[in-house]
Amino acid sequence: MCGIIGVVGNHPVNQTLYDGLTVLQHRGQDAAGIITCHNGRLHLRKSNGLVRDVFHTRHMLELPGDMGIGHVRYPTAGCASSAEAQPFYVNSPFGISLAHNGNLTNADVLKKELFREDLRHINTESDSEVLLNIFAHELQALGKLRIDENDIFAAVARVHQRVSGGYAVVAMITDYGIVAFRDPNGIRPLVFGSRQTDNGPESMVASESVAVDALGFQLIRDVEPGEAVFIDMKGELYTRQCARNPDPAPCIFEHVYFARPDSIMDGVSVYKARLRMGENLSHKIEKTWPDHDIDVVIPIPDTSRTSALQLANELGVKYREGFIKNRYIGRTFIMPGQKQRKKSVRQKLNAIDLEFRDKNVLLVDDSIVRGTTSQQIIQMARDAGARKVYFASAAPPVRFPNVYGIDMPSAQELIAHDRNDEEIAEAIGADRLIFQDLDDLIDAVHRGNTSLKKFDTSVFNGEYVTSGVTSLYLEQLELLRSDSAKETTDEKSVSLDMHNTA
Repeated sequence: MCGIIGVVGNHPVNQTLYDGLTVLQHRGQDAAGIITCHNGRLHLRKSNGLVRDVFHTRHMLELPGDMGIGHVRYPTAGCASSAEAQPFYVNSPFGISLAHNGNLTNADVLKKELFREDLRHINTESDSEVLLNIFAHELQALGKLRIDENDIFAAVARVHQRVSGGYAVVAMITDYGIVAFRDPNGIRPLVFGSRQTDNGPESMVASESVAVDALGFQLIRDVEPGEAVFIDMKGELYTRQCARNPDPAPCIFEHVYFARPDSIMDGVSVYKARLRMGENLSHKIEKTWPDHDIDVVIPIPDTSRTSALQLANELGVKYREGFIKNRYIGRTFIMPGQKQRKKSVRQKLNAIDLEFRDKNVLLVDDSIVRGTTSQQIIQMARDAGARKVYFASAAPPVRFPNVYGIDMPSAQELIAHDRNDEEIAEAIGADRLIFQDLDDLIDAVHRGNTSLKKFDTSVFNGEYVTSGVTSLYLEQLELLRSDSAKETTDEKSVSLDMHNTA
């Protein structure tokens, strides 16, 4: 999962991009990058690390220009090497820079096409570089010395025809403007906004509406599935549907975990959706466990707080904060490598013994993926003196890998794979385990925008919304993305980085 942003202004945009990336930092903590355009020259800074660590004053001074794009990254496939930090750049045609959130499911086929037919070379393992070269080729194939918004939209239409998967893209075309587009299913989120200044309009695109709000822009709307938005050098906006048959199916896991609660995605308030998740989960507990003996509901910070509070209110049970979070530790879900995740949990959370001692505690989390964090937190609750530890998940069991840009790799590494609820409860050490039903999760999001007819729920039911996700594809993905594969790749990348530094 990654965060992307693009701004066309009438004054230097480096600080705006920096501030936007800090707001989107929750979407990726592995690497960050900004590229700006000034008088036809591009200025790039990208590296591994948090936004605040990648960009110092000296770097910001070297990013002039009234137009630019930015990216925060965490790795799904590939490695954590700085060579794969974004944005990427190709010089032909026109000079194009691109940042991407998502994952292409036909990247291997596209790489071969690019080499054999388009005569383009791919230098990294990132499918974002593939996407950049596909877009660049389609623009070049128009054979024009000068292009306009119609040509750009035509190139995006060709990208949709060739590419499969989940993707939200922002690309900067030197001396022309910024184009942003979303896959025909709208799996990955993307919004745009604008503001009026004394010097004219300014426009931006971003992964989440919270970035638009925080930077003082007025949110216009989501980029529709299959749609493209072009912002010219004057800040004027152009939009067009570029997909032949758009079929909206946004990723429901954005509402479960990834998005900030103050964001609005596809017309749905993430905060309100999480409230409804807690409400629906409480109804399931009342129906299946009417004689429960829960003394207190305690959230596992931070994402589950909203659902846990509503669940407690609906059950008429005390809500308490039982864990204090160290905010200087990253999100464990998006840490590449099981060893790092295991190490970080107890550094990240500390229990308040008074809220656990001699009580029957219901812990609430947004989801259970690998189970590593859940297992350790349950043990922490017992160590703090809890009499019984129950566990509730605001999402259904995650049983299948994600192929659209979320790091849920090998099915064998998912604790719910080939286990029923009782077996999962035993594996994580809970006295009782309650999962949200999939229909109730869908209802919680759907009620926020009833025009949404379906969602990508593949991690829960194994039903992928794009073609080509075969058992063979999933087997190959497992070889690339499993923790053991990442550890091997990371060791190689560390060795390479040390060699390059020497």
